[in-house]
Amino acid sequence: MEKEDRKIFGFHRTIFFLGLVSLFTDISSEMIYPLLPVFLISVLGVGPAFVGLVEGVAEATASFLKLFSGWISDRQQKRKFLVVSGYTLSTLTRPLVAVATAGWHVLIIRFLDRVGKGIRTSPRDALIADSSPGSEHGKAFGFQRALDHTGAVIGPLIAFFLLTFVTQQYRALFLLAYVPGIVALTLLILGVKEKTAAQAGPSSQPVQLTLRPFDHRFKIFLLIIILFSLGNSSDAFLILKAKEAGVSVSLVPLLWMVLHISKSLSATPGGILSDRYGRRKVIIAGWILYCGVYFGFASAQSSEMVWLLFTVYGFFYGLTEGGERALVANLVAPHLRGTAYGLYHFSIGLSTLPASLLMGLLWQAAGSQAAFSFGAILALFAAILLWLTVREESSEAVK
Repeated sequence: MEKEDRKIFGFHRTIFFLGLVSLFTDISSEMIYPLLPVFLISVLGVGPAFVGLVEGVAEATASFLKLFSGWISDRQQKRKFLVVSGYTLSTLTRPLVAVATAGWHVLIIRFLDRVGKGIRTSPRDALIADSSPGSEHGKAFGFQRALDHTGAVIGPLIAFFLLTFVTQQYRALFLLAYVPGIVALTLLILGVKEKTAAQAGPSSQPVQLTLRPFDHRFKIFLLIIILFSLGNSSDAFLILKAKEAGVSVSLVPLLWMVLHISKSLSATPGGILSDRYGRRKVIIAGWILYCGVYFGFASAQSSEMVWLLFTVYGFFYGLTEGGERALVANLVAPHLRGTAYGLYHFSIGLSTLPASLLMGLLWQAAGSQAAFSFGAILALFAAILLWLTVREESSEAVK
């Protein structure tokens, strides 16, 4: 067996190292971003509106570039170069927040960081699919998501420890975020081996950035994803609900950590379940769970209920993140995977802004119960449509 085909702890070498890359990258980013709004307002003196501008520009940029980077990786039949380029740009620019002296400096840095994310995400997902058999796609994506969420737990803990016992200077902490970022880059360059789309299934025609080559099942899946995402607003609204239900502000970071622990623990098992029982069934189970959790948030009036709901909410991510990405791989030809993941991520990103606006408007007009109930109803509707319209049969479908 060739070195790049060997398994490490039951995972293909490339899958294992991409998981570690996600772990250390998220440690680096989560050492910074929970503190970024505070830094912008208390140190640089900008207002909340500017904080919203920074995040809006950043996420819109990432969503737009995910579409094109996936297509380029298919057209060039190369993934790793784009993955390395994206991670390198984010790793080198993100901690530069430490030297920012004005709000627009942070805007540019955050923009470049999200450019890096946009460049790397779709080719990375395609590389994961290329590097694992169809029967293990759920397990592979679940493992990557599990380590990503683990980084979201460790990063804030490191930041808390450093701020409490070492230094209270935000800038020093931001510079230290270079360390896990450089570790991630080293693991990526040395550990991840290219397996191109051509190896997985070559195409004689240049790949076009269009929906035309995809069959109706993938197109319908994208429409259903958009529908579900319109009811899946920013998780920031969960924090607002927690405060409304009586959770102390000082406990919010711990509540957020519990959510990420739940995500991390459930991601790999959720992916494996999708390998065993089928992507569609597990995704539908996750969406129905989301429906129940959102109805729970709609009626929650105690802090104890909020803690329970946050814990269960993490299982929704575990059931869906790996399964959705694995289903994309099952529904498209191997040489179109990069473009398909670009369309998938772009569809979600396209819905993010109107979803949060709808949530906010409903909350303001009719209260949190109506707002969360709206998201729950859309999730249930999407689950029913997925069950009725999308079948998984393909050359690499789960048996």
